[in-house]
Amino acid sequence: MRGKLTLLAGVCAAAVTTPSFAQSANAGAGVEEIIVTAQRQSQRLQDVPIAVSAFTAENLDKQQIKNTSDLQLTLPNVTFTKTNFSSASFTIRGIGDLCVGVTCDSATAIHMNDAPLGGATRLFEGEFYDLAQIEVLRGPQGTLFGRNATSGVVNFRTAKPDLNKFGANGEAEYGNYNSVKVKGAINVPLSDTFGVRLAGFYLNRDGYTKNLYDNSRVDGRDMYGLRGSITWEPSPDTTIDFMAQYFKEDDNRLRIQKQLCDNDPTGILGCLNISYGYGTTNANSTAGSILISKQFLALNGLSGLGFGLTDVYGKNIYQNVVNPKDPRVINTDFTPYYKAEELILQGRINQKLGDKFNLRLTGQYTHVKNDSGQDYNLSVGDASVYTAGLAAFEAAALGAYDGFLPGFSNYVKPAYNALLPKGLAGGQYCTSTGDFSNTGVFGGHALCASTPEDFDRSTLNTSQWSAEAVLTSDFDGPFNFLLGGIYAQAHVTDASYFVNSFQLDYASALLGAATSYFAVDASGNHLLPPSYLGSPNFHSDSTDLRLKSYGLFGEGYFKFNDKLKMTVGLRLNHDDKKNRAATTLLSALVPYGTANFDDSPFAGSFDGDPSASNPGVQRWQERQVKFTRLTGRAVLDYQVTPDNLLYASYSRGYKSGGINPPLSAEVAAEVPETFAPEKVDAFEIGSKNTFSNGALQLNLTGFYYKYKQLQLSRIVNRTSVNDNIDADIYGVEAEAVFRPSRDVTINANFSYLKTKVTTDKPISNSRDYGGGRSDAVIIKDLTNAANCAVASKSGNAATANNYVNTINDILNVAKGTDLQHTTTFPSNSGIASTGAFSVCSALKTGLGGAVPIPEDLEFYGSGVPSSVKGNKLPGAPTIKFSVGAQYDIHIGDLTLTPRADLAFTGESYGNIFNGNVNKVPAFTQVNAQIQLDGPEKKWFIRGFIQNITNSNSITGLYVTDQSSGLFTNIFTLEPRRYGVAAGFRF
Repeated sequence: MRGKLTLLAGVCAAAVTTPSFAQSANAGAGVEEIIVTAQRQSQRLQDVPIAVSAFTAENLDKQQIKNTSDLQLTLPNVTFTKTNFSSASFTIRGIGDLCVGVTCDSATAIHMNDAPLGGATRLFEGEFYDLAQIEVLRGPQGTLFGRNATSGVVNFRTAKPDLNKFGANGEAEYGNYNSVKVKGAINVPLSDTFGVRLAGFYLNRDGYTKNLYDNSRVDGRDMYGLRGSITWEPSPDTTIDFMAQYFKEDDNRLRIQKQLCDNDPTGILGCLNISYGYGTTNANSTAGSILISKQFLALNGLSGLGFGLTDVYGKNIYQNVVNPKDPRVINTDFTPYYKAEELILQGRINQKLGDKFNLRLTGQYTHVKNDSGQDYNLSVGDASVYTAGLAAFEAAALGAYDGFLPGFSNYVKPAYNALLPKGLAGGQYCTSTGDFSNTGVFGGHALCASTPEDFDRSTLNTSQWSAEAVLTSDFDGPFNFLLGGIYAQAHVTDASYFVNSFQLDYASALLGAATSYFAVDASGNHLLPPSYLGSPNFHSDSTDLRLKSYGLFGEGYFKFNDKLKMTVGLRLNHDDKKNRAATTLLSALVPYGTANFDDSPFAGSFDGDPSASNPGVQRWQERQVKFTRLTGRAVLDYQVTPDNLLYASYSRGYKSGGINPPLSAEVAAEVPETFAPEKVDAFEIGSKNTFSNGALQLNLTGFYYKYKQLQLSRIVNRTSVNDNIDADIYGVEAEAVFRPSRDVTINANFSYLKTKVTTDKPISNSRDYGGGRSDAVIIKDLTNAANCAVASKSGNAATANNYVNTINDILNVAKGTDLQHTTTFPSNSGIASTGAFSVCSALKTGLGGAVPIPEDLEFYGSGVPSSVKGNKLPGAPTIKFSVGAQYDIHIGDLTLTPRADLAFTGESYGNIFNGNVNKVPAFTQVNAQIQLDGPEKKWFIRGFIQNITNSNSITGLYVTDQSSGLFTNIFTLEPRRYGVAAGFRF
């Protein structure tokens, strides 16, 4: 910590870098020219036949682009949102990250200094500092940038050492929410051929969000980043660069800003399918409540002991919870935490080979760690709902049941001591923290609080290295070329997601006690030791994902004359993925005192791969997939005048497929084990223009995409699985910069986007497992809290309803479950089907053949599918535009520059099923600042305000699964921020 602060204080922290990739168009009023590497070689932006936007360091400061969320506001057809599991998604021209899972790849290639970082990068968490430039390429870039560039590329360029002079810059900022940010850089040329540059930033602020539970502030920031760069030029033909960057965050950031729900009073869905609503899910729909309900215990022969904590038809623990309508106000009894680290090491050799060739060799290593957790329901449950059942549990632990169940207390008391260490009267409830031993609270991994907790935990540990070689020519004639190859390996040693709750721990304890106690021989001797069911929490675990990838690519450039040029490129892509994964929840008995779930003598009964393709019992699902694809592009560009370029292009993008996680045996046969690669054929025409002697720059683009095998995620039995669909995309974009005088600059952009699903492949909607059909019955499964459905083949609603009622009546007689008949959902629910609590396996088999299954009945383990043909793609607003203006006022040697920016992002959808409940509302962001620069811009003072209207702009959403209650997680931009900053540069 001391080293961090010493460096930052020494340079007054924070970089306002001189843009080494920018140069003035002319000495007068011209628009600034920018050099980019969109074609893997340095070129004027206006000469590149690709839709590319670039921001110099000065642009970033002037437009208040401080992080990636800000970056999206000023780009046509680009959106950005954080996502559910500590990740983020760029969507460019309607192509985003709809795939969910550890083997999914990003649709947008994220590069630093032209080297790929991978989707796990923490660049999305930190603040921008000491950047030379950011380039955003829209459209597939599969030829030069390779795998997973189907939507485009975001390339961050760090400032390199300047060998010509010593320099330093720094900035200190203070704003509301007690926000303190410092950043800075120092540049030291140690000789004419060797230089060093050091840079860093530090940010600390209070939380944006008020927690009513304890009147605290959450969603704060405490992070820093450091970067060191070296440049060595041992000869005029050789340049060697090395860069090391480290980022760390440890704070109470919220991964999920708010949860929305239109409460389902039936409890079968949890949340209804009509609108957002600021309600809370009906907890009776959740796995935690169902697995401790009197109905579930009755199904398992425990109906007469009084251990049930809930009744699926009765009061639920969130019944009296108020969900504040302000997204910046929550009520949670669990303080969120967010920890992240990233190390990037990068080296490059640039070697001229005579006058005609240039060879560039790049190597990179990255290591990312992440650990975060927050209240799973962002609510405080009503513990009084559990009082009667916990009293019976306590009595059993203290021996009250030993009279008719001899020795039963020996099986209950270890769990009682773990869950209620101070007894029921002590008012302390202990919950598993989500540990890798999968023993939870019973292995000493506990969080004890005055309320029953429920929270999640997301962890990641991954590393990646890559090596690339690029050879370019510089012939005098009409032909030139570029040849390259890249090899990369990635290794994920942990990608885990835990859901922890007191309810699941209680179910683990009670069911484990009953299972082990009632296992007796003919003489009544107990065969099993006191045990619980492990893991006591939901744990989706990938422990060994290995990726090997290579690409061979090349392009040829032929100039027919001074005006007409053709580019033709081709790339061979190969990806090899191998993954080991498993999901555990109450999966096998674990005797008390066992250090690890896998050490249990009963762990061998757990099948981590229940798919029919791999019969038998395996601890892990192990799968491998390989993909080899060709991509390429062809471009024809015509230089009408030195200031006007026309171009037309075709390109093909590719994103590798992957492996779906393990599913329960009930639905494994209904879901493919793998999902296919994506392919996009993109056609683009464009025009890049400079008018009025450089005063106006206007770039126009039109595009059309044929998208094949778009990867799409849906949730089946608590697990995200991926399918493939097709889509058409088209749109137009315009970008303009106008500088009518040396002191006035106006920038604007506009985009129109149309996306449409073209495949007629039916897909089940997790929000409506009845598929919109009135002849279907949606079932809440009392054995695992998942949903299934039954429906009539002929459209006769009575068929499905009567069959479900018959099964429930028989279960009531046989098990004492007290199940009710089918019920209708509220009239404004958006659900045409009826619903019921029941048992999916009993409905599928007719209670094992005891009840005839009507010929007119069809069973749907993963829901009744419905067509999404014609729907819009998520994250694809039809209209998006921004405009900004600044005016330099000269006061002697000083310059006063006021600036204002407005950005509008139109309405879009959060998932492929569209509808009002999945809308992402349109939003407008307005920023302003005023800056006073000293002579020759050696120092500055700035006042700023972001999000002037304090709008709660939603950028994306995620619908949770049925066993969680189908609530909607939303992700937002920051609230209104304002403050002052001062800095220097020399």
